[in-house]
Amino acid sequence: MAALRLFLLTLGLLVLWQLLVLITQVPAYILPGPLPVAQALAEHGGVLFKHLRTTAFEIIAGLLIGTLLGASCALTMIISPMLKRWMQPVLVISQAIPVFALAPILVLWFGYGMASKIAMAVLIIFFPVAASFYQGMRRTNPDLLELARIMGASRFTILRYIVIPSALPAFASGLRVAAAVAPIGAIVGEWVGSSSGLGFYMLHANARMQVDVMFAALAVLSVTALLIYFAIDFLLDRIIYWEPTKGI
Repeated sequence: MAALRLFLLTLGLLVLWQLLVLITQVPAYILPGPLPVAQALAEHGGVLFKHLRTTAFEIIAGLLIGTLLGASCALTMIISPMLKRWMQPVLVISQAIPVFALAPILVLWFGYGMASKIAMAVLIIFFPVAASFYQGMRRTNPDLLELARIMGASRFTILRYIVIPSALPAFASGLRVAAAVAPIGAIVGEWVGSSSGLGFYMLHANARMQVDVMFAALAVLSVTALLIYFAIDFLLDRIIYWEPTKGI
């Protein structure tokens, strides 16, 4: 059923896209139809998937590092209220500054290779993971905490067996958001300065007015982002099996 829904959704979007092109009569150099984009994807598929390997690695590496740093930051803030007072403003500042403004600086610091793009992805991923995990730990049932203290449980035991498991559904929500926005950092970094990747290839296609190739690259990026998101969502549903999955 999930595959059928995805097929019908894709088909519906393609039909709407084609209707929009036919009704508005937009020139192909502004908005190409699905067929020219499919042809561009077939013609440039080899090059696109070569650049996809770079972008996919940047996204996955940024997701792993950002999740690790975000979870570590949340644990540090919940363990030490004093450190929380110092770290919370840093968290807010990391999101208050637009990533487009930081991208040139990161490229200057880390170079035109993958490191600057991974750093961009980490910056975007870090906040939703840290904020959601921290808030999840803060909302642990106080009755459970009081019972554990009465029974003589140590602080580490309470954190390991009560606080962290209680916060995992909130952590999973933040990780899903991070997975959805992770490609933004990699692509923005490639636009600012790179020698490979889908963002790099899109810039070159734009300079040559190959709008169909740009849309083909965007389609490849969209499918990759969906695959990464649904893979993480699938794993989280299996790991955090007690999280409610049905609506009211």
